[in-house]
Amino acid sequence: MKKHYRHEKDCLNCGAELQGHFCHVCGQENLQIKENFGHLMSHAIADYFHFDEKFFHTMKPLLFQPGKLTVDYMAGKRTQYLHPIRIYIFISLIFFLLYFSNDSKVEKKSVTVRPFNKEHFLDSLSKAVGKDGLDLGITHITKEQLKSGLVDVKVSADGRDTNITIGPPSLKRLSEIGSSTKDTSYEQYLQSQQKLAPADRDGFISRYFEKKNLEWKSKGLTPREAVSESFKHNFPKLMFFLVPLFAVLLRLVFWKNHKFYVEHLIYAFHLHCFFFLFLTLVMLIKMALPVSWSAVGGWVSFLATVGVIWYVYRSLRVLYHRSRWRTVSKMIGLSFMYMITFSVCVSIFLVIVAAFG
Repeated sequence: MKKHYRHEKDCLNCGAELQGHFCHVCGQENLQIKENFGHLMSHAIADYFHFDEKFFHTMKPLLFQPGKLTVDYMAGKRTQYLHPIRIYIFISLIFFLLYFSNDSKVEKKSVTVRPFNKEHFLDSLSKAVGKDGLDLGITHITKEQLKSGLVDVKVSADGRDTNITIGPPSLKRLSEIGSSTKDTSYEQYLQSQQKLAPADRDGFISRYFEKKNLEWKSKGLTPREAVSESFKHNFPKLMFFLVPLFAVLLRLVFWKNHKFYVEHLIYAFHLHCFFFLFLTLVMLIKMALPVSWSAVGGWVSFLATVGVIWYVYRSLRVLYHRSRWRTVSKMIGLSFMYMITFSVCVSIFLVIVAAFG
C-alpha cells in the first residue's frame, strides 16, 4: 500500500530537519498525521513482521551456529538481530511458563507419616534427663534451644529413633518451625504466649515463622504450598540475577583474552537464551511422547545433554579462540564454579523465600 508522506521537511517528533523520509535523529517516519484505516493496519503488520524477521534472523545462529551471534553482535552487526536482554526475557518467559505449568501437572504420591508432637517430645526429654537439658558429651542442648528452632529435630518415620543436631534448621524445615499452635490469628498466638511462663515462650525465630504460618493459613495455603508458589514466582528473577554472575566467572576464567566485561555479559545472555530455548524444545518433544515410551524419553534427555555440552564447547572456542584441550579444561572449571555459585544462590534464595515470601 502506498504511503503518504508530508511535504514539510521538519520532524514532528523532535523537530530536526529531514533529509529523507526518515528522521536521522529519532528515526520517525515523516508520514501524514491523518491516516486511514488501511494505512494504520499496514503499519501495524509491517512492524510485526519486522520483529518477526529479526526474531528468525536471531534464532538461526543462536541454535545452529554456537558463538556466532555474540561475535557478530560485538562486531557491530546488530540491526538484523534482537537485543540480547530482549530476547532473553522473551525466551525465558516462555520456558518458565511451560516448565512450571508442566511441573504442576505431575501427580505426587502422598505418604502418611506418623505425626511428631514437639511439646510431648520436649516434656519427655526433660523428664528423662532433668530440667537443665540434654548432655551428649561435647554438646549441651537446652529445652529453650529446641523450642526456639535453633536446633533441628529429626524424627524417623516409625517415631522410635530421634536424631538431634545443633545448628540452623534445615531448608526443608524452615517453613515448618512454629507450626504447632492451635491459634487462628497472630494476635491470639501472642496472647497465648503471654499466658505462658517466660521460660516456656517461643523464641524469636519460632514467633516469626508462626506469624508467617498463620498468614499462609489465612490464605488457605500450607507452608509448603506457600513457599513453593513464592519460589516459582521469583525463580526467573534469580536466573536473571545469575547471568551477570556467570559473566563474572567468564571474565575470571578467560582473563587472558583481555575482553571487556560487557562482551562476557552478552555471551552469557546468548548462552542462557540457548539453554532456555533448547530445553523448551526438549520439553515439548517429551510432552508429545506417549507415556509408554519412557525409554525414548530417556534417550531424548541423553542426547539433549550431549548437545548442550557440545554447544558450550563450540561457542567457547569460537568466542575465545583457545585450543581444544584448553577449552575443555576451562569449560570444566567454569562448569564447576557455576554449579557452586548456582547452589549457593539457590540456597540463599530458598531461605529468603521461606522467611519473607
